[in-house]
Amino acid sequence: MKKPLKFREDGSFVIVQFSDVEFLDEFDYDPETPLYDAETKALMERVMDAEKPDLVVFAGDVVASNRARNPLESFRRAVEAVEARGIPWAAVFGNHDSEGEVPRKQMHALQLEFAHNVAEEDPEGVDGAGNFIVQVAGHEGDRTEAALYFLDSGDYAQQGHRVGGYDWIRRSQIDWYIGRSRELTAQNGGEPLPALAFFHIPLPEYNDLWDFHTCYGHRYDNWCSAPNINSGMLSAMVDMGDVMGTFVGHDHGNDFWGELHGIRLCYGRSTRYVSFVDGVRHDLVPTGARVIRLKQGEKQFETWIRETDGSVVHEQPEHKPEGRKA
Repeated sequence: MKKPLKFREDGSFVIVQFSDVEFLDEFDYDPETPLYDAETKALMERVMDAEKPDLVVFAGDVVASNRARNPLESFRRAVEAVEARGIPWAAVFGNHDSEGEVPRKQMHALQLEFAHNVAEEDPEGVDGAGNFIVQVAGHEGDRTEAALYFLDSGDYAQQGHRVGGYDWIRRSQIDWYIGRSRELTAQNGGEPLPALAFFHIPLPEYNDLWDFHTCYGHRYDNWCSAPNINSGMLSAMVDMGDVMGTFVGHDHGNDFWGELHGIRLCYGRSTRYVSFVDGVRHDLVPTGARVIRLKQGEKQFETWIRETDGSVVHEQPEHKPEGRKA
């Protein structure tokens, strides 16, 4: 029986998001590429010990499956530090998780076996692997006060030369989200529950956000590596009125957030390495993790970055399109 999640007595609920930890085996196939697993694990431990989260979220690319001898063992090593601390956790999958011989369905089945994992089995008839909801009860534990949606954003477009690029959240997933959102709203007396959504690949609107709105944080990658197809996920969330923020990984050099149509679109902070630009490692942004704090009964959240050295960064406006004011 999985331990139910609930707000603390002070009304807070803290989430730590680890992005793109990309664990391997005990050694890396490529001797020219540094093996970061040990320092990544140490960073994760420091962040968890400092923040004492109620939930840890792995925001995709948990393993570098195309370079790992045994992706399932690499996954076990990636979540080892969280399991050892008895902290509830859940993972969504990224493009690198399924580049090896282990399919995403099998990876999702593995996470369900862990004692402190709070993910759920996939709903029938829904595309992808790892679509589920985690509900957070009030500190008295008597009713649901917040919902966390986890969605599989896929890996690579399957339409070949017609589309190319990265995959997108499919219509069946959007329909599933809308249905579950309506259920939770009805159970809450017709009022949408405060909710967050986690997936790996950013929505196309992340580029619009940077191009036309004030953003907090950095975009060191040249663009947001979103899919070439806009399947309407943001539109659905706007319509349902429950999701306050979305959280992604994928682009190691990006950690910005901003608000679009009443929803805060957020990147995490890469936890393994920051970015490679033209084959050269970038150290402009230290590795770290995004932290999110919900407050019971409030439709808002706080978020900040905790960096490798333990420092806390409350992001300032980094990008203001010309003609706009913060």
